This record gives sequence, C-alpha cells and structure tokens, in this order.
Amino acid sequence: MAAPRRMGTESSKTRALLLDIAERLMLEEGYAAVGIRRVAREADVAPALVLYYFKTLDDLFVAMLRRRSEQELKAQEKALGGERLLRSLWEYNSHPAGAALNTEFIALSNHRKAIRAEVIAYAEKAREIQRKAVSEYLRARGIDLPPLAITVLISTVSRAIVMEDAMGLTVGHTDVLALIDEYLDRIEQAPSAS
Repeated sequence: MAAPRRMGTESSKTRALLLDIAERLMLEEGYAAVGIRRVAREADVAPALVLYYFKTLDDLFVAMLRRRSEQELKAQEKALGGERLLRSLWEYNSHPAGAALNTEFIALSNHRKAIRAEVIAYAEKAREIQRKAVSEYLRARGIDLPPLAITVLISTVSRAIVMEDAMGLTVGHTDVLALIDEYLDRIEQAPSAS
C-alpha cells in the first residue's frame, strides 16, 4: 500500500503566493484561466509544486474560496458593527472586486459540485450572521420588517448593480439607488425603541 502523499502546509508563503496568483487570474481573466500549469508558470515554479499544495485543481479553487470567505466574514463583521448597519451592509456588498469573484465562483459552481457546496456553505453562514445583526438592528428601532428578506434584498440587489455596472448596463440604477437611499435613511432615522 502506498504511503499517503505529503501536502504543503497551509501557512506556507509559497501556498499563499499560489493562491494570490490564482485569485488574480480569476479576477483578470475568469475562472477558465486558472489551471495548475498556468499558476505554476505565473509563479515561476514547476507544476509539481502547485500539486504539492493542492492535489487537484478543485482543491486549489476550494482553498481560494475558503481563504476569501474567511476574509469576507471578517470584513462583514466589521461592517455589521456600525450605527448605520444597513448602509454599511449595502456598501460591504457593493465592493466591485468581491462581486467579480462571487460571479466567477458562482459560474464555476455550475460545473463543479465541490465548489457549489463551498459557495452555498459560505453564503448560508454569511446570511445567518447578517440576519441576526439586521434582526437586532430592526428590533432596537421598533421596525417590523422580515430581517432575512432585508438581508437578501441588500446583498443581492447591491451585487447585481455592481455586476451590471461592470458590464456597462446602468439603465435604472440612479432611480434604484435613490430609492434605496431614501428607505435606508427612513430606517436609520427611526428612533431607537430602547
């Protein structure tokens, strides 16, 4: 029986560099540009070194997604800590690089079940954290709106607008953004119930 294959450590600088390169390629050229050989070439290493850290291309994608997800959860936590929680949540979800990576991972998840499972697990975790924060925020203001619905509306509409902007489709955005600003102002200006 063959001995299990050795894997590089998760804290390795080389591993981090490989993930950085893969993420850059994904942002600049899309997920199809990310491959073991391409990442190796960009890092100026042998493909075997990439495979030392990631057994398969899916393992590389999963590692990218997990690393980005952990970074995003920390950023989200910061966004949820402010007085203007809903506006902070809107701004957090409106980040163009985050929306671009999300789009690539969603597209990739249509072809790879392992990626789909990771995307869903992260999204559900993030949504639950947001739902709890929004629920407390609305309750403190005596506002009776469904927190999960508000969370989904903020995250999906803000990201959709960013994605459309990136394509050059901006028709209706001014009106939508004005409407959102109006309602966020109304909610934020509601007196605290406590």
